[in-house]
Amino acid sequence: MSTRARILEVAADLVARSPDGDISTRAVCEAAQVGAPALYRHFGDKEGLLSAVVDHGFDKYLATKRQYSRGADPIEDLRNGWDTHVDFALENPNLYRLMNSPAMRTPPAAALESHQILTRDLERAAAQGKLRLAPELAAQMVMSANVGVALMLVARPSAFTDMSTSTRVRDAVHAAIFTRDVSAGRGSSGGSGKDTDAAQVPSTAARLNALLRRSSTSPLSAAETGLMTEWLDRLSNSPSDR
Repeated sequence: MSTRARILEVAADLVARSPDGDISTRAVCEAAQVGAPALYRHFGDKEGLLSAVVDHGFDKYLATKRQYSRGADPIEDLRNGWDTHVDFALENPNLYRLMNSPAMRTPPAAALESHQILTRDLERAAAQGKLRLAPELAAQMVMSANVGVALMLVARPSAFTDMSTSTRVRDAVHAAIFTRDVSAGRGSSGGSGKDTDAAQVPSTAARLNALLRRSSTSPLSAAETGLMTEWLDRLSNSPSDR
C-alpha cells in the first residue's frame, strides 16, 4: 500500500470513530506512522486530506449509481436515489457531516458528481414531459431538501425519530417539481387533462429544452440556441401557480 493510500485509510478510520467526526493531522500521522511533511506533500493541508477522505468514502456510494442500470421511469429512479442518499448518511454519519460541513471551502468532487447524476435523471424526466421546471432548478430543490433531511436525521436523531419524515419530505418536493399526474402516482409521460393550460406551459418548456439539448443536430445557430434556451428556462422556471 502506498504512503498516500495508508494515510487515507487511517484518516477515514479515525473520522468514522471520532465522537464528533473531527480529527487532527498529528493523530493521522501517528496512526499512519508518517511524518507531517509526507501528509502535506500528498494532501496539501488538513482540508485537502478531509476532502480526499470524503471522496474516498463516498466513492463506494457513487459506484452503485455509476453502474446502476437506469429504468425507463426516471421518477422511480429519482425516488430510489433520494432513499439511498439518506441510507448512506445514516450508515456513515461522520463522513456525511464532514461532506456537508461549511468548513469545507471547496466542495468535494463526490458532492459535485452526485449533483450531476441527479441533474441527468431530472433531464430524463423533463424529456418525457414529467417535469414542471428546468432540471437545473429542480436539482437544486431536490438536493437541498435531501441533504437537509439527511443531516437532521444524522445530527438530531433524538428529535427526528420518525423515519417516515424522509419519505414525506421527498414526496412533497417531488409534488412541487413533477407534473400533477406524476406526483399523484399515475406516472404518465405527458400532461394531464386536469392540468390547466397555464400549468402545462412550464412542463412543456422544460421538455422542449431537454429534447433540444439531447439532439445531436439542430437547424438553429449557436446564438439562436442560446436565446431559445434562455426563453425556455424562463418559461419553465416561471413562478406562476403550478
